[in-house]
Amino acid sequence: MGSSDPLRVTDSLTWGSERATIYRADRLEGVDPDRLSRRPRTTRVLLENVLRHFDARVTDPKILVALANGEEIAEGTEYAYYPERVLLQDFTGVPVIVDLSTLRSAAARRGVDPARVNPVVPVDLIIDHSVQVDSFGSTRSLGINLDREYERNRERYRFLRWAKGAYTNVRIVPPGNGICHQVNLEHLSTVVETRGSNGSRVAFPDTLIGTDSHTTMVNGVSVLGWGVGGIEAEAVMLGEPYFLAPPVVVGVELTGSLPEGATATDLVLTVTRRLREKGVVDKFVEFFGPGVGHLSVPDRATVSNMCPEYGATAALFPIDEATVAYLRGTGRSPDLVARVEAYARAQGLWGSPVPGSVDYDDVLAIDLGSIVPMVSGPRNPEEGVALGDAPTSFRAALDSYRKGHPHLPASAGGSPSPPVEDGSVVIAAITSCTNT
Repeated sequence: MGSSDPLRVTDSLTWGSERATIYRADRLEGVDPDRLSRRPRTTRVLLENVLRHFDARVTDPKILVALANGEEIAEGTEYAYYPERVLLQDFTGVPVIVDLSTLRSAAARRGVDPARVNPVVPVDLIIDHSVQVDSFGSTRSLGINLDREYERNRERYRFLRWAKGAYTNVRIVPPGNGICHQVNLEHLSTVVETRGSNGSRVAFPDTLIGTDSHTTMVNGVSVLGWGVGGIEAEAVMLGEPYFLAPPVVVGVELTGSLPEGATATDLVLTVTRRLREKGVVDKFVEFFGPGVGHLSVPDRATVSNMCPEYGATAALFPIDEATVAYLRGTGRSPDLVARVEAYARAQGLWGSPVPGSVDYDDVLAIDLGSIVPMVSGPRNPEEGVALGDAPTSFRAALDSYRKGHPHLPASAGGSPSPPVEDGSVVIAAITSCTNT
């Protein structure tokens, strides 16, 4: 990434003894700082990215001014966005690395240095879907299952070992370290990244795309990211822009705090139902309000993780005290923690926006105090049922099923038939890929 500044929007940021260049949208000619301060955080993160990677051949500065001021932009307008990282998991990521290697072979056949085919942004490939459970109930089970994984897929791991040495900008996390979203949240994400040295160091928001729909989990720590297809990921890896329409951002105002017994899973069932009713497909969601401060980062990650279930592109939480506490608690360096807070404060990204201070395209209010323990059926997370209503709901569902299957015995007097006649087995599960 270069440090050029054709739009003259750079400034200097210091934290402790460190210093870096930052790109400020409020310095762009024609931008009203007061109107910019009322723009959603999502929009401002995307805007900073476009300013930093600005290319007059691709993007008209007038579009950036309109985006910063919240002015109307012509339908069909797109701008070039450059995510700073790519996250891959094994099912979709290994084929991406195979594609790159095929391109290298083609380059070599044409007399081109194959090393020229290399990701230009950092890529993390996390092997998290592949391990099977052959052994369980033993302290040795993890090691046994990992050994069997390497035996079954020896060729794959030979290839990945070669790729790790052949490519720069590629990190590979071996199996047994957790799911990709968890590893990304707990270890890989920086919230504010830096690149460059020797006076050309630049600080900027950590952003990414991933080849898994639940990449949005990292929005819980205020890193903007979402899932894409393998071809889109490959293009970004090789330096191509990801074209976006001006974002439509729906603000979700959170008030109160979760009552005793209610969990983030209960909250996300309510959020999913409410946002499906609102309609947020192809839109960005952003959480704000006093209730945000009562949610830990793991709770926020649970809500952001379910973004594909309510259909939004991403679901961003702000940078605040909980964010920096989480970074400290997961072993990030003091320098990184100081950098995150300094950058967020300098760019007006610190803390949860006060209700009414941001011009969202639409707003939805949710009182955390109204959340109750819930259960929900598979594949229909929006159809949650309060735990206290579960027996009545189950009985009604069973009677409805009987009406459609008259060969089954009917219940008498509102009481269920004997368990054997009902089928007797109910399978229940609590599932989440937010094991943070």
